[in-house]
Amino acid sequence: MEILDRYIEQLLEQSTPQAPIWNIEKIKAGKKPSWNYIDGCMIKAVVELYQITGKSSYLEFADRFISYFVNEDGSIRSYDPEEYNLDNVNAGKTLFDLYRLTGREKYRKAMDTIYGQLVHQPRTSTGNFWHKKIYPNQIWLDGLYMAQPFYMQYEAEYQNGENCLDSYEQFLNVYRLMRDPLNGLYYHAYDDSRQMFWCDKVTGLSDSFWLRALGWYAMALVDTMDVMPASLSGEKEQLKSIYRQLIDAMLPYQDAETGMWYQVVNRGGIRPNYLETSGSAIFSFAILKSVRLGLLDESYRSAGLKAFEGICRTQLSEKDGKLQLGGICLVAGLGNKEMREGTFDYYMREPVVQNDAKGVAPLVLAYVETMWLSHLS
Repeated sequence: MEILDRYIEQLLEQSTPQAPIWNIEKIKAGKKPSWNYIDGCMIKAVVELYQITGKSSYLEFADRFISYFVNEDGSIRSYDPEEYNLDNVNAGKTLFDLYRLTGREKYRKAMDTIYGQLVHQPRTSTGNFWHKKIYPNQIWLDGLYMAQPFYMQYEAEYQNGENCLDSYEQFLNVYRLMRDPLNGLYYHAYDDSRQMFWCDKVTGLSDSFWLRALGWYAMALVDTMDVMPASLSGEKEQLKSIYRQLIDAMLPYQDAETGMWYQVVNRGGIRPNYLETSGSAIFSFAILKSVRLGLLDESYRSAGLKAFEGICRTQLSEKDGKLQLGGICLVAGLGNKEMREGTFDYYMREPVVQNDAKGVAPLVLAYVETMWLSHLS
């Protein structure tokens, strides 16, 4: 798609590690560059673009970007493992490919640095990683995506698969604790202590089904299954079943006209709910990749393509020679200092922005999957 190619080039031309144009949170807050999950999403997408196109400028950009943060001894600029923040693990996924493609030993050492965080990460009573030290006893769907694919791949490649079952069991706990058995959707977060103001005091669950959180969870399942060792074939089948149930639960809520999904998934008819780009792009990518990997059968592909095409048609526009991707929820979470209470009204209050990597990166990943489709056919 010529328009997407131009859009990607525009973003890369205007971005440096010190000032990535797609990190709207940092720009709005006026903060210095840091090792963060948003840039990690985008660089992972750029690496995948290189894998499918072979275009050296993509690899050079990704290498230059990550190299800025990674020191020769494997320490990472601005990253403190003792924050125990799962979000900070996400960018570590880029290190596997960059180490393989460039041979830079510092990338291998940086993997150990990040793995060291997970070794000591505090856990809930169920054995799941806390989402962050500042969010004690909490499991967020987001955290499965941020940490589990890295954890599974590191264990498989460098630890003889020693703790792969730990990663698998964390998914099983989320399935057991956070899924609504009536509609098959998952609540955004769970408080094991039942102490947070946003949780149900009996179930520990937050209030709503937030699209992007469900998307992060879908991607977590697909990307983790992709790197699971062959020795865990039975466990992979179990995750495959959990994943298929999730997609089957999401499809009835897919918008017939655009193929997108609503910000609060099951409340599409209530204003001011809106069709949200980032979560829709994540599901487009997850569905397309999982069909390619044989995790879903071919009949699901049309839903992934419909979402991809609908986003490009309705959310990607050009103004004064500049391309813009709109409809992206900037950020949503629970608790902490702000009254982020997780209700429908809360998810409607959060700002909607353009060109943020939380929407751009999964759209690029979905685009890569459409290219694989033409490659493989």
